[in-house]
Amino acid sequence: MDTPNENSLINKIMVIVLLDGPYISQYADIGYKMAETALNLGYVVKIFLYMDGVHNLQKDQKPRDFQNVSQNFKDLIGKGAEIKACVRCAAARGYEDQSNYLDGIEITSVYDLAEWMKKDNKIITLGR
Repeated sequence: MDTPNENSLINKIMVIVLLDGPYISQYADIGYKMAETALNLGYVVKIFLYMDGVHNLQKDQKPRDFQNVSQNFKDLIGKGAEIKACVRCAAARGYEDQSNYLDGIEITSVYDLAEWMKKDNKIITLGR
């Protein structure tokens, strides 16, 4: 399998929209693996948490039998991924401010997602 050369990845952006929360499906895990691979290939990665997807990066998750989803995404932030959560979705689910989220998450308007989508980006939506 050929890997893209550095010049072919200039300005390549992958946007992942997560609609489901953690531990109810594999969408968060799939999104994490896709984002990690894209970052390793040189893509800019942007993730938008929408609807129940806002639960994915809540602080202090302690799943007993599952991998910690928020820690996986914390690693992506450390590698340069930009992650935003819908303010209305977060507020509707009891997340009133940034204190509920990992550092590096921005709670913002869904219009930011619209701006990402207007550009020539690769958009992947995961959820139901």
